[in-house]
Amino acid sequence: MKKIFLLLFVLLPANISFPQEVNEIRGSMGIDFLSVPSVQDYINQSRFAPADNQVGDFSSAVNFSGAYGRMLSENYQLAAEIGYLIYSYASTDITGRYDLTFTSIMPSILNYYVITGNGYNFKFGGGAGIRFISADELLPGRPSKTNYSSTGFGLILRAEANTLLGGKVYAHIGTDLRYDINGEPENNGETLYNTTLKENVNFNSLSFGIRLGLSYIF
Repeated sequence: MKKIFLLLFVLLPANISFPQEVNEIRGSMGIDFLSVPSVQDYINQSRFAPADNQVGDFSSAVNFSGAYGRMLSENYQLAAEIGYLIYSYASTDITGRYDLTFTSIMPSILNYYVITGNGYNFKFGGGAGIRFISADELLPGRPSKTNYSSTGFGLILRAEANTLLGGKVYAHIGTDLRYDINGEPENNGETLYNTTLKENVNFNSLSFGIRLGLSYIF
């Protein structure tokens, strides 16, 4: 499937007539509000989270991303993006420090409907891609962290806008709604386990976020 996407991305532009400015490179940073119910239950029910530091339904995470897009017609853009999300929870009590940090590398292919004006554009669309999850857990009293990893799949709905700053540089703002099926990260076949619910912990997540950045359109 990835080879098919890559082939389309490379070959389609060769046979289509483009407007003058057809390429866009974008870098941005944002905040996601992330709901990972299975992880929330695991931390709260395993007594890793004290009463005054429980994990809520949504937690904040940092999201960095970069993208390249190419206009395939006056109102249609095909883009490739890679995002990097970081989430962390930590607490300390008399037994020691507990820490859970997970990251997600998120390559995606996206399709946009583009509305272009004088010095600005609006884009609406969505896409999908593979998710690479890495989770590090430090248990109280343990000298080192244990790493768990998995590969999943994610969907994105998105709206964004670019406003000209000068030359070919634009200020960028975007909003996302994501659903990621990240599965159950493992370490040599062992997963995180919720002894209260008697089930493995999965990292499937729902999130919405906002980001700011810069785009270069040429």
